[in-house]
Amino acid sequence: YIGRHVGLPVALEGALKLKEISYIATDAYAAGEMKHGPIALLDDSTPVVCVATDSPVLEKVVSNMQEVRARGANVIAITTAGNSQIGQHADLTIPVPAVDWMLQPILAVIPLQLLAYEIARRRGLNVDQPRNLAKTVTVE
Repeated sequence: YIGRHVGLPVALEGALKLKEISYIATDAYAAGEMKHGPIALLDDSTPVVCVATDSPVLEKVVSNMQEVRARGANVIAITTAGNSQIGQHADLTIPVPAVDWMLQPILAVIPLQLLAYEIARRRGLNVDQPRNLAKTVTVE
């Protein structure tokens, strides 16, 4: 999972949900930090979820998507509906409704939660009772 600016927390949440309910080890990174380690892990068996919704840094996200694809990885992009540019750089696009760019993260989280749910369900896991997770966190 990669994201920039307002897309980074979305990427972090998507990766966390996938870990929590499907038990797949995954990470999320600031897209600008990709060259400092994560890029070495990419090959044609690697899916990379990119948060590529409208924002002031969208062109930089597109550049990151190009870097990912150049290494053979499969790009799944969460994008703003109607943005045809992103589809040119992704293997799969998942559009979210076009709203003010500051509200895009709220909408972009939903398909990532659904993706985690569907993966867990297909793996035969109980998404209603993930193992080793507490419903509440207490601090002493």
